[in-house]
Amino acid sequence: MAGSDRHPLFLPLIAVGGLVFGFGLGYSHMARPEVVLDFLQFEDLGLPFVMFGGALVTGVVYFLAPKLLKRPALTNRSFERRLKPFDNQVLVGGAIFGVGWGLSGICPGAAYASLGVGNVPILWALAGMFLGAFAQGVWRSRNDASDAAPTGAD
Repeated sequence: MAGSDRHPLFLPLIAVGGLVFGFGLGYSHMARPEVVLDFLQFEDLGLPFVMFGGALVTGVVYFLAPKLLKRPALTNRSFERRLKPFDNQVLVGGAIFGVGWGLSGICPGAAYASLGVGNVPILWALAGMFLGAFAQGVWRSRNDASDAAPTGAD
């Protein structure tokens, strides 16, 4: 699908959504690593309430939007579920993500919001996230290239 099929307000509304998300994380103090670490140590259970609130709003919209609208107004695509397989990559990736989250006390979405509340040292965690994502991309590209290489038994 070409990007020209999208509504002209598509990208600005994504930016507004990101600003609202970041403001919400900052306002709820979930952009502060010490709050997240307190949650992971079962000392502050505010994080599940923030996550549940966001999941509830998202769930309602995902349930009602296909029933009320024929097509999303901004993307002009059909509503559909995209299921991904639950395999060992999901388990291993989730475990690695969880260890990184526990060590840094921050998840990727909150890391950007954490900059907005003045947490400049979070730049180290962001650099680590980008480096980790880059390393995984290189690793996957090499694996995909070796899987596609001819075996000579054709």
